[in-house]
This record gives sequence, structure tokens and C-alpha cells, in this order.
Amino acid sequence: MPLALSRSLVLTTDQKLRLQSLTRAHSSPQALVFRCRLILRAGASDRPTDMRIAAEMYCSRRTVGLWRKRFLAHGIAGLQDAPRSGKPRRFSPLGSD
Repeated sequence: MPLALSRSLVLTTDQKLRLQSLTRAHSSPQALVFRCRLILRAGASDRPTDMRIAAEMYCSRRTVGLWRKRFLAHGIAGLQDAPRSGKPRRFSPLGSD
């Protein structure tokens, strides 16, 4: 079965700089840093496939495709964690809710 081609990802200079600054910031959540690195690799000049990026970054092809699609649809904002449904967790330092 032939592999589906990934949509081409062309990053602007501003997008590259923003993604790179997020990867270097010590306050960035590691999940966001991983996604930024993934998008930077997807936008590289050699135009790697999702399979190649997945192998290089030790993740699944579906993960690469998911974040590529979200970036194309929403830009850098699409790399943030989506809000989760349900009641937010509560934390009490005394152990009682």
C-alpha cells in the first residue's frame, strides 16, 4: 500500500524564530518543546516525511501527522494543549478536599 504524502510545511522566518525561542525557553513545558522541534524538523529544507521524522524523534507517524495538521490549521497556537473536558482537579496541601 503506498504511503500518503504529507502536506508540505513551509515556515516563515517569524515562525521559525518563535518556535526556536520556545524550544530554548526554560519555562516552556516539555510537551510544547517536543512539538516545536517536531514542526521545525517538518519545515526543514529537505522536506522529510512523517515516517522519517517519527524515526528521528522516537515517536509514531500518527503523532507527527497530528501536530503537522494542527500547526497547518492553527499555527503556533495549535501546538498548545487543548482544554480537557470535565471538572478541573483540585489540590489541597492538607490532603482533604
